[in-house]
Amino acid sequence: MTAVAWGLNWPVMKLLMLDWPPFAFRALAASGSVLLLTLIALAQREALLPRPEQWGRLAVAALLNVTSWLGLAPLAILWLDASEAAIIAYTMPVWATILAWPFLGERPGWPRFAGLALGLSGVTLLMAGRLNLDAGVMAGKLPGVLAILGTALLFACGTIWTKRFPVAMAPVPLVAWQIAIGMLPVAAVALAFERVSFAAIRPLGWACLLYASVIGQCLAYLAWFRALKRLPAGTAALGSLLVPVIGVLGSAALLGEALGPRQLLALALTLSGVALASRG
Repeated sequence: MTAVAWGLNWPVMKLLMLDWPPFAFRALAASGSVLLLTLIALAQREALLPRPEQWGRLAVAALLNVTSWLGLAPLAILWLDASEAAIIAYTMPVWATILAWPFLGERPGWPRFAGLALGLSGVTLLMAGRLNLDAGVMAGKLPGVLAILGTALLFACGTIWTKRFPVAMAPVPLVAWQIAIGMLPVAAVALAFERVSFAAIRPLGWACLLYASVIGQCLAYLAWFRALKRLPAGTAALGSLLVPVIGVLGSAALLGEALGPRQLLALALTLSGVALASRG
């Protein structure tokens, strides 16, 4: 569920940038998500506040899990294609699997290593023909590459932090607080540097905002933290290898980008890798 929601975020992000400034959009979508999640928590009569001693770990988790995506990923899109950014972002399972061993004691067995290899081979196959390796072109894209690598590293650290230092809250208000805290730096940038002309937003732009608020953030983060609770961090992270595959398939459906045997083989390799990794 998380992989589908986040995978479709990439073509949606490309569509929304036709109408919306990137940071203002993220801040508005996050605000809508927080409002919806708060209403759900109130309807379920869940406690809205964490224990006083857990504010610190909640703030760190929010910055690693949410600000990394809301703040750095839109920057990367300024220099990279959506498919390029999605592919580089999901080197995250590599970092998460490496970090989970010393920090969580999750020593991976051979099925997880084999699954990681299969999954990364699928992502590598997607990269063939997507990334222009000309030195001059790559130099121009370097800021975007650094931004999206920063996203991958921070989110991997957030995965480890969430497992190592869990916040004792119900999942709905927990996600609401993480999105609320994580969006604050992004909202500050939007207020300082961007202006939104709401009259110029087309119906497609509003539809992108609705998708990002309800599916891309609320549903995706609820499913992600549920997966982290039930699975080893490395296994959950490997599942995110599906995201660039879904992103490429979604780009083909929504943006008319190419879809052929290479993309379908990449999907098969990645699915096989995730299935194998879940066994060890």
